Amino acid sequence: MPTIRTALLAALLLPAGAIAADRNDLREFHIGMPVSALPHQGYVDFRCADDPARQLSGWDQWQSCPAEANGTHAVGFHYEDVLQDGGAGKTRVGGHPVTIALLIDNQATLAGIRIDTDPHTSLYMRKKAFLMALQVRARYGEEGWTCHHEQPTATEHPVGGVFIHEHCEKVTASRHFVLDRELFRDPSKDLRDFVNGTQLTIERPDLPSTPRE
Repeated sequence: MPTIRTALLAALLLPAGAIAADRNDLREFHIGMPVSALPHQGYVDFRCADDPARQLSGWDQWQSCPAEANGTHAVGFHYEDVLQDGGAGKTRVGGHPVTIALLIDNQATLAGIRIDTDPHTSLYMRKKAFLMALQVRARYGEEGWTCHHEQPTATEHPVGGVFIHEHCEKVTASRHFVLDRELFRDPSKDLRDFVNGTQLTIERPDLPSTPRE
């Protein structure tokens, strides 16, 4: 029987057209669904993604979370089964430990999903975090992305000869994908203190863009 982790990896690597068939962007979640339809089982540790100390009893407390620049409220959570299947307490997507936030708009609908590779994991997994972006592009198709690549600076040097600092976006009729990935280090810091991560945001195309930092 396939493991939960294997199923998640398979879902992320589905052909781009598959999303139209199953309508789900991640597990039972799909953009546009009402908060009232969000699953009540299988998820725990509800909290405000932008204020983790603010714990929630469930999805229906989304208004307790601060509004982001685009007007949505980010609700974080964990998979209930993270301690099973060797999960070691980490919620995973495509085999990568991640943090996930549902972005809920003022009409109480799911306007977006934000997935970040988890920087608080083992060194082995942190070294692989930038690779999640390759899985995302395989899932949603290599074509149609518009990307901006930063150049190395005095505080952003290559790691092992590799430097990545890029921001990519792709818009379809029903989705706006924002994909950021980074791999670099500050030469003034310890070799183990490097930046390596992928962030994927899937949202409605009409949602106001969040300014880049």
